[in-house]
Amino acid sequence: MKRLVNGIDIVEIPRIKGMLEKHGEHFSSRVFTEKEINLAGRGRKAYEKLAGRFAAKEAVFKLLGTGLRGGMNWKDVETVADNLGRPVVNLYGQTALRAKKMNLTEIALSISHTSQIAAAFASAGIES
Repeated sequence: MKRLVNGIDIVEIPRIKGMLEKHGEHFSSRVFTEKEINLAGRGRKAYEKLAGRFAAKEAVFKLLGTGLRGGMNWKDVETVADNLGRPVVNLYGQTALRAKKMNLTEIALSISHTSQIAAAFASAGIES
């Protein structure tokens, strides 16, 4: 029997924009991978995209039931896009080990945003 685990998060885009403007490279390099930063690009939409990826990371940590602890870090969860633009989750380090211990199947991810709010929903099956 397969059961589902889910995680959801909502982020105010001005909060992420403020962190990026105040702390710059220190914040972005601690939270986002190079791929995530490159996918966000530059300009106004970059803040929306990075806020969406931030929400996605939080949603995945909630799905794992851990939050950001136990040796996990922000970059252990990477959100990239497949060839159709669909968000895809890559897990590394302790986060990947936790997912393996839980017997998780592929994590499905949805990210959405307005000009003010970004939200993400993550879902995965657990193989029995």
